[in-house]
Amino acid sequence: MGIPDPAVPDTQPATRQLATPTITPGHDAAAVAARNMTFSAGTALARGVPVGLSEGLADAPKWRQTGNNAGGTTLYLKSDGCQAAAKVRVNQWPLAKGDDQESTAGLFAYLDPTILPKYLKRAALRWGGEPGKPGPMVDVLVLERAARPAGKAAVVLARVFGTAGSSVYVSVSCPSAPALAAARADVERWLTVVPPPN
Repeated sequence: MGIPDPAVPDTQPATRQLATPTITPGHDAAAVAARNMTFSAGTALARGVPVGLSEGLADAPKWRQTGNNAGGTTLYLKSDGCQAAAKVRVNQWPLAKGDDQESTAGLFAYLDPTILPKYLKRAALRWGGEPGKPGPMVDVLVLERAARPAGKAAVVLARVFGTAGSSVYVSVSCPSAPALAAARADVERWLTVVPPPN
C-alpha cells in the first residue's frame, strides 16, 4: 500500500516544452554511492528516488536466474537446491519511522508480527561498486530461522530506505544449514544494492 508523497507533483501529460531535470539541488548521488550506506546514512539519499538490486547472483557459480520481475521479484536457483528471491519495493513511506534500522525492523514486524527486533541481526550487502572488487557496503537486518520441513534453513536480508521511500528484501532457503551458509555468502558477494541515480 503506497501513500503518495505530497512533495512530488502528479504526472502531467506530455508537452513539447523542455522537461525539467529531476535532480535534487545540492545532492551528490556519486558521493553517496561511494560511501558505506549505514543505517544512519540513509538520510543522505535523495527523497523519493528508489534504490535498485542487481541481478549479479545469476553470475555466481552454480546459480541461475529462474524468473525475472514476476510481481517485481527476481528468482534464482542453485544446483544444490537453494533458492533465492530478491525484490525492490517503492512507496514504502508508511514504514518510515525514526531511522532506517527502526524502519527495517518495522518491515519485518509488518510481514510477521511475531518477529521482534531482538531476533534481527545486522549484516551488510554490497552498495554499488564493481563486481569482484572491494567497495562500499550497505547495512541490512537479517532474520535467520529454521524452515519446515525439518532440516531446511532460511534467511531473510532486508533494508528500508526511509528517505528514498523504497526497500530491498532478499530471502534464501536451502535444504540444510551448511548449504544456507554458502548460499548466503554468495548473496553477500554477488548481489548488489544499486544506489539511486541523481
